[in-house]
Amino acid sequence: MTRRRWIADEVTGDTAALVGEHAAHLARVLRAEVGQEFDIATGDEIRRGTITTISYDRVEFALGKKQGLSLRSTRLSAPRITMALAIFKFDRMEWAIEKCTEIGVSRIIPVIARRSDAHLVTAAGKRHERWQRIVRQAAEQSRRVAPPEIAAPVKLKSLADEGVLAPGALRVVLSESLAGSEEDSRLRDILQSQSFADEVALAVGPEGGWADGELTWFDETGWTAASLGDSILRAETAAIVATALALEALR
Repeated sequence: MTRRRWIADEVTGDTAALVGEHAAHLARVLRAEVGQEFDIATGDEIRRGTITTISYDRVEFALGKKQGLSLRSTRLSAPRITMALAIFKFDRMEWAIEKCTEIGVSRIIPVIARRSDAHLVTAAGKRHERWQRIVRQAAEQSRRVAPPEIAAPVKLKSLADEGVLAPGALRVVLSESLAGSEEDSRLRDILQSQSFADEVALAVGPEGGWADGELTWFDETGWTAASLGDSILRAETAAIVATALALEALR
């Protein structure tokens, strides 16, 4: 039977711990007991962990032998996908965050778009901690070696700041307006033609898509516009499909 994987909050030598709500889920919901074994991701490797002490806000493990490849080696070989995801209705946006994490996205940047609802933009800054929990839980559920980074919300033009995206990354913005037009370029075709790229950045707009001025900005800053086909997908569906296509192309 495959052991469940947990991503440690604390690691000291041969001891690791889950703390706070992370520990409470294991202790209260799953009713773990001293002596149970799990796979523990420690930052550089995955090790067998045996529970030594347990309470509602802290679970400690004695770490044993390594399990498989080191996380460092896995990260070096894994495709890198950055998802710049415009802020939209939180329940659907968070579903996209969860599923893109399960698929294998490396980084998620929530973006304040012109068509993002003002009250959602105001509330987004307070959701960052919740989003971090979502990606950690999704990473553990899908047995990833580590959760993706999830940035604090930023304005669109911040994507052009130095260090936000890798200098050599292939940058693709999804545009509904291209679907079915003579200028339509399909994401799959662009990815296949640029399969040598080390990293891909994908930008997915809110419901209603990116505004015309935003698409102009993308064009002026070196992003390639693409569609996912003739169908107009909801934002969360587009994010998931685009992530899957990019990972397949990079592999």
